[in-house]
Amino acid sequence: MRFGAPYMAVWLWLVPGIVIFYLLAGRAREKALRRFASSSLLPKISGNFDARKRTIRNSMITASVLFMLLGMMRPQWGFQWREVKQQGLDILIAVDTSRSMLAEDVLPNRLERAKLAIKDLVKELHGDRIGLVVFSGAAFLQCPLTVDYNGFLLSLDDIDVDTIPVGGTSLSKAIYAAIDSYEGGEKEHKILIIITDGEDLEGGVDRAVERARAEGLKIFCIGIGSTEGEIIAVTDGTGKKGFLKDPEGNIVKTRLVEEFLQKMAIETGGMYVRASGAEFGLDLIYDERLSKLKKQEFKSRMEKRYHERFQFPLALAILLLFAEPLVGERKKESV
Repeated sequence: MRFGAPYMAVWLWLVPGIVIFYLLAGRAREKALRRFASSSLLPKISGNFDARKRTIRNSMITASVLFMLLGMMRPQWGFQWREVKQQGLDILIAVDTSRSMLAEDVLPNRLERAKLAIKDLVKELHGDRIGLVVFSGAAFLQCPLTVDYNGFLLSLDDIDVDTIPVGGTSLSKAIYAAIDSYEGGEKEHKILIIITDGEDLEGGVDRAVERARAEGLKIFCIGIGSTEGEIIAVTDGTGKKGFLKDPEGNIVKTRLVEEFLQKMAIETGGMYVRASGAEFGLDLIYDERLSKLKKQEFKSRMEKRYHERFQFPLALAILLLFAEPLVGERKKESV
């Protein structure tokens, strides 16, 4: 036997709680009776009261609560094999991990805000495969396309600005990494979402976009940061905070560059969104565009489907609740 909702077991504390309540209530009742009458008069006053029957009634109510909780935990036993065909989209998310993503014009900083938004998106996925590409001066596939959302989130948590030791930012390499990660498939199923401030230091974006268009890769871009620019807060090896400087000692200022991102989105049939503090844009892209795309069918698999048996404890709980009022608390009068 197994339970479909084992987390409901947290409410089992109600059962001993009810037992303790009845015990305390019984003691309080006895004390009240002693204050009301002397010990010699109590047998005459409550002579027709059957304490054993009251205990039975209390036990029936306690048992009914227990069986209701067991029903809510969804007991299951017995199963049959069923073929499950999974449908969904393939969504690759490319996250910029260059040092400019440490800028705090979006709190707590650009990179951490992006990670929080991706986690919110994962909560909305049902059957879609999701993968992760990280890039700065180089790019690689951090997590291949998968429906294991917990595994994806672990990979997401691991990324930071030191994930790729190569400095700079190369949007083209992020696109090539995404193209290489897809293994064939129909063109309408290839989706790449790039989250970046748009600063590109390597070039070659036009050729990468042309290759993406030929491969049927739709690129959706989210621009994060402010167009006015922001200095980059960093922490050195001793834990001292400061600001990122160039080789000449000047403080580096980073700003959102939207031109490349808008061009990539338009030329590949995607969409561009500028992230803000309240509305990051991932849910907008998914609701307005991705959710309306044709879903592909992944490999079917055999899955155990357990039979629900919550009806049995629930029926016992209802039966006890109906029977409890029928149990009187008076002793049977002898003829």
